[in-house]
Amino acid sequence: MSGVGGQQDVDIDLGGLFRAIWQRRARVMLATVGAAAIAFGAAKMIAPAYESETRVLIESREPEFSGPNQLSQTGSDRIFDESGIASQVQVLRSADLIKQVARNMKLHELEEFDPSAQPSAISDLLVMLGLKKNPLDLPPEERILKEFNTKLQVYQVEKSRVIAIAFTSKDPKLAAAIPNEMAEVYLSLQSGAKLDSNSEASRWLEPEIANLREKVREAEARVAAYRAESGLLPTGETENFATRQLTDISTELARVRGERANAAARAEGVRAALADGRSVDTLTDIVGSPMIQRLKENQAGLQAQIADMSTALLDGHPRLKGLKSQLEGIQAQIRAETRKILSSLDNEAKVGQLREQQLLQQLNALKAQSAQAGEEEVGLRALEREAAAQRQLLETYLARYREATSRTAANATPADARVISNAVVPTVASFPKVVPITIVAALASFLITCVVIMLGELFSGRALRPVSGSGKMSETATPTTPHVADEAPAPVAAAEGPAGREREEQEPSIAAEHDFSIESVAEHLLGNDIRVAVSVSPGGDEGSTATVMLARLLAEEERKVVVIDLSGSACPTRLMAQSPHLPGITNLLSGEVAFTDTIHADRFSEAHIIPQGDADPHAAMRGIERLQMIIDALRNAYDVVLVECGAADATAVAKVARREEVEIIVSAPSVSEEKIIEELTSFGEAGYRDIVLMTGGGESGPDLRDRRAA
Repeated sequence: MSGVGGQQDVDIDLGGLFRAIWQRRARVMLATVGAAAIAFGAAKMIAPAYESETRVLIESREPEFSGPNQLSQTGSDRIFDESGIASQVQVLRSADLIKQVARNMKLHELEEFDPSAQPSAISDLLVMLGLKKNPLDLPPEERILKEFNTKLQVYQVEKSRVIAIAFTSKDPKLAAAIPNEMAEVYLSLQSGAKLDSNSEASRWLEPEIANLREKVREAEARVAAYRAESGLLPTGETENFATRQLTDISTELARVRGERANAAARAEGVRAALADGRSVDTLTDIVGSPMIQRLKENQAGLQAQIADMSTALLDGHPRLKGLKSQLEGIQAQIRAETRKILSSLDNEAKVGQLREQQLLQQLNALKAQSAQAGEEEVGLRALEREAAAQRQLLETYLARYREATSRTAANATPADARVISNAVVPTVASFPKVVPITIVAALASFLITCVVIMLGELFSGRALRPVSGSGKMSETATPTTPHVADEAPAPVAAAEGPAGREREEQEPSIAAEHDFSIESVAEHLLGNDIRVAVSVSPGGDEGSTATVMLARLLAEEERKVVVIDLSGSACPTRLMAQSPHLPGITNLLSGEVAFTDTIHADRFSEAHIIPQGDADPHAAMRGIERLQMIIDALRNAYDVVLVECGAADATAVAKVARREEVEIIVSAPSVSEEKIIEELTSFGEAGYRDIVLMTGGGESGPDLRDRRAA
C-alpha cells in the first residue's frame, strides 16, 4: 500500500474517507439523482393497483323469536377462540367459496383474471421449447382461482374476532365489489349450513322422540305396577300408606299414655286424701261430681237446721238427734261416693293401660311393615328416577325438535357472522407508491456510491496511515527484572543537587531503562512463585485497571488467581463482577455473609474476584484484623492472591499486609516519574523490601509463554 511500510502498524483515516467522498460529491449526487429519476419513471410506468377491504365480525347469532327457555340459546354462548377464528379465515379462502364468487361476478370474462388465455410470443416460445408448462392445459376455473389467490388477502385483525377481506385489482370498482361479494357468499354459506343442520336434526329427532315416548310409558307402567304389588299406596308427596298409619298410631299412643297418666295421678290424689283423713272438698274430681254436689247441699241444709235448733233445744232432744243422725248418713254417702269416684279413676287408668298395650302391639307391627316398605321404596325410587330421566330427555328432544322445525319452516337461521365494514371504491392506488419508491432508491444509491468510494480508498491505501511510535519501547530493548526497591532511592538522592541534574541528563528515564509492563510483572510473579501481592495505584482507576489486566493475564497462564477489591472507587468490581451489588469483602468483614458467598467469577477470564460489597465501610473496618486470616485462607486455595488497595499509602497497606510475606506492586500507568519515585521511597522507608513497579501495557512481540521459554 502506498505510503505505508510493510512492517508498520496502520490505522484507518476516517477523515480521509470523508474527504474522498466530499471530493467526489458531484459523482455521488449524479448517481443519486439518476437512480431517483429511474425509480420515478419506472414507478410511473407500472399500472396502478387498487385495494379495498371488507371486515366481518365472527359472533354467535340466534333468530329473534328464539325464546329464553329454548335450549338452543346455549349455543349463543359459544366462544370463538383463536383456532375458531383461524378456521373461519380458511373457510373464506376455500376454493368452493372463491369459485362461487367467480361464477356470480362472471370473472372468467375478465382478462385480468385469466392473463394466460392470451399468452405472449415469449411465453409461446418457452412452451414450444419445453421450458414452461402450457398454462392453457389447466381448466379456466383453476387459472382464475390461481390468479384470484394472488390478489386476495384474508387475515384476522389482531386481538379481535374480526376478519379482514382485502382484494387488489386494476379496476377500483372491482377491488371493492369482490370483498363485498365474498362476505355475502360467506354469510349465505354459513346460514345454509345451519339450516342443513336444523333439517338433519329434525330428521334424527323424529324416531328418537317416538322411541323415547315408548320408553317413558313403559317406565311409568313399571312404577305403578311395583307400587301396587308392594302396597306403597301414596297418601301425599312424601308419604305412603304404611308411613301414614305409623304416624297416626304414634300420635294416638302418645294421647292414650297421657290420659292414663292423668287418671292414675287423679286416683292417687283421692286415695292419698282418704288415707290421710284430709278433706276431699278440694279435689277436682270430687268437687265436680253431681252426686257429691247434691249431698253437700243436703249436708249444708241439715247443718243449718241443727244450728238453729241448738239454740232452743238441748242436745238430747229427739228432733235434734234425728237431724244429727241424718247428717251422719249424708256424710257416709259422701264418703261412699268418694270411694266410687276413686274406683272409677282406677278403672279409667287400667283401661288406659290396656289401650296403651294394644297400641304398642299395633305400633310394633307397623314398624316391621314400615321397614319392609322402606326397602321396597328403594326399588320404587329407582324406577321413578328412571322414568323421570326418560321423561326429561323426551321433553328436551321435543323442545329441540319444535325449534328445529320452526327454523326450517321459517328459513330464519342467521349466520354466526355479520359485516361491520363494507369495502368502498378506492380513490388512491395502493401500488406503486411513487414517492416512497423514489426516496428509497435515491437513498440506496447514495449509500452504495459512498461505500464504493470508501472501499476504493481503502484498497488503494490512501485512507490508511501509520501508527505513531511515540510512547512505545524499541523492539530491541532488553527486558529486565521489574524490581526497583533498591534502585528507587538513587534517583531521589540524585535529584538533590547538580550531580543529580547531570545524572538526569546522562541517564535515560526509568521507563526507558526497565520493562515495567504487565507482562514483565506477571513473569516476575510466576518465576518467583509469589503467592500474595498487594497492588497500590497512586494514579487511581488506571492503576486498578492494570491490576485487573495482570490478574487476567495470570489466569491465561492457567494460574488460579483471586482479586480482593479494597479500592475506594471499586474499579475492579466494576470491571470483573457480574453486578456491582454482589456481596464482597466489606460484607465478609462485617460478618453478614459466609466466606464462600463473596467469591465470584470474572466476566472475561478464569480469574475470581471478591468485590467491594455493599456493607457499611465503618463497620467493616472494625473487623479489619480478620483480613489477614482471609488472605491466608485464600493463599491455601489459590496460586496468586492480588489485593488491590487503590491510592493507598504505606501506613494503610501495613494494616492489611505483613512486610515480610507480601510483594508490593506499584501500579502507576500515566503517572509522573517524580510521583513514582515518591511512592517507591515511602514504601522502602516503611520497611517493604519486595517492591515491583508496573507502568501499563508491554511491548509487542512474543507472548508471556514465549518470553518465559526464552
